[in-house]
Amino acid sequence: MNELPFTYQAFLSGAEISLERICADLVDQHRDKIQIKKEKLAARNMFRIVSAVISLSQKKGFQGMSLRDLSEETGMSMGALYNYFGSKEELFEMIYSQGRVFVFEVLRSHASDDNPDVRLREAICAHLYLSEALSRVFSFFFMEARNLSLPNQKNVINLEQMTESFFEDILQEGKQKGSFSIESPEMIAAAIKALLQNWYLKKYRFSRRKLTVENYARFVIGFVSSNLR
Repeated sequence: MNELPFTYQAFLSGAEISLERICADLVDQHRDKIQIKKEKLAARNMFRIVSAVISLSQKKGFQGMSLRDLSEETGMSMGALYNYFGSKEELFEMIYSQGRVFVFEVLRSHASDDNPDVRLREAICAHLYLSEALSRVFSFFFMEARNLSLPNQKNVINLEQMTESFFEDILQEGKQKGSFSIESPEMIAAAIKALLQNWYLKKYRFSRRKLTVENYARFVIGFVSSNLR
């Protein structure tokens, strides 16, 4: 059985992995746009807004969601919502940009070993564990991509390409150091990304089999490792 570099519980206990954390960071990064000065109140209301956006998107899609829908879902007036963003497109951009920063902070902090073989295992686990902890956020970005405006479609595609590049860099280094015997790091990185997406997009397949995220992490690590040598 393939050894995991760290467990799911260790991952969760090592840092705050939550939508609340993302929303608090989002408020901090957009102080120039958000008109509410009290940090805790602003972060609490942003969490209400983002949670409502994700729930409404699951029901009717982001494009089908109106600001009136968002007002009813959050219990906040239209005027109160405009204290946090100017338009739906701006709100999505704020959520997206902070989500992207958060994903790469987590990947970089958990996949840092000097040995590319170990670092690849760490990156696979970190990505899977993060998508398990924030499955609704990951699904939101992926499922909404085709329904967004062209600029925001490109943003979501860019996030996918950036995560592929993160894995490709590890594979390229492993190839240069002789750890991996591979011809196309970019294709293997794309295949890894597809395997990782499978966890949060086709979750029902694994739930039926009662597979945990650690079970799946072992499978992905073993499958990928068998194709690197």
